[in-house]
Amino acid sequence: ALIGSQTALSNRNLIINGAMQITQRGTSATGIGNGNSGYHTVDRFRFVEGGSPTYEFTLSQSTTAPTGFSNSLKLNCTTADTSLANDVQLKIDTRLEGQDVQRLKYGTSSAEAITLSFWVRSNLTGDYVVWFFQPDDDRSATKTYTINSADTWEHKTITLSGDQTGVIDNDNGLGLQITWFLGAGTDYTSGTANTDWQALDNTDRAAGLNVNLSSSTSNEWYLTGCQLEVGDTETPFEHRSFADELQKCLRYYTQTYDYGVFVGHSGDDYDGTMAQRSLSSTSSN
Repeated sequence: ALIGSQTALSNRNLIINGAMQITQRGTSATGIGNGNSGYHTVDRFRFVEGGSPTYEFTLSQSTTAPTGFSNSLKLNCTTADTSLANDVQLKIDTRLEGQDVQRLKYGTSSAEAITLSFWVRSNLTGDYVVWFFQPDDDRSATKTYTINSADTWEHKTITLSGDQTGVIDNDNGLGLQITWFLGAGTDYTSGTANTDWQALDNTDRAAGLNVNLSSSTSNEWYLTGCQLEVGDTETPFEHRSFADELQKCLRYYTQTYDYGVFVGHSGDDYDGTMAQRSLSSTSSN
């Protein structure tokens, strides 16, 4: 018999916190731009900049969400950079440990296809890029998706064939990275959007991208309902309980305050329970 939250369709989603429920570090962070790469709000979703941009963003956990979800990750441009330098990157990524993606069988003739699905919304319509990166053998693939209607939730599905060449190490290092590009200079857009796995070529990373989220302080972008599963068929989003999702996030970041009491707050209701948790941290942080 299946116990608790387990069902025949459990444990399909390889992405942690895909519904943007967990925000241990806080629900909003301002002035995020040059030199601010890292996790700021929603757990397991990392803001990444490259080069020397002049843009700044506010990152937040938003309650604007499509039907069936309560939260999303929101980026709001607060300082524009209308002409990105060649070496600039603007992106959000999530990272998976190698030992958690061994079921993909990469590097063998049985390598499995993967399907990424997510909900996205922005006032800025156009062609965006999702970049898949496998660092153990420096392999990557680039897929485009289009936001067709301004300020409207749209559901996107991307399927990628299995990689029979690149092997993902069975360890706690970074095994697979999924990146949503929101802006990039020509160092990353001047190549070809190779839609299948290939040797890493930096010029291909964001090929096909024709938007720049930092082009105006009116721009904002939302993401939620992120699911990565084995196979070439999308299944309904795997909603996990708040407790289950928090437990997964605690592997990578554990605070000594109660959940919802952030650094700098008085913490008067602190009961010490979080301080008893000592969980491992990995290079996938």
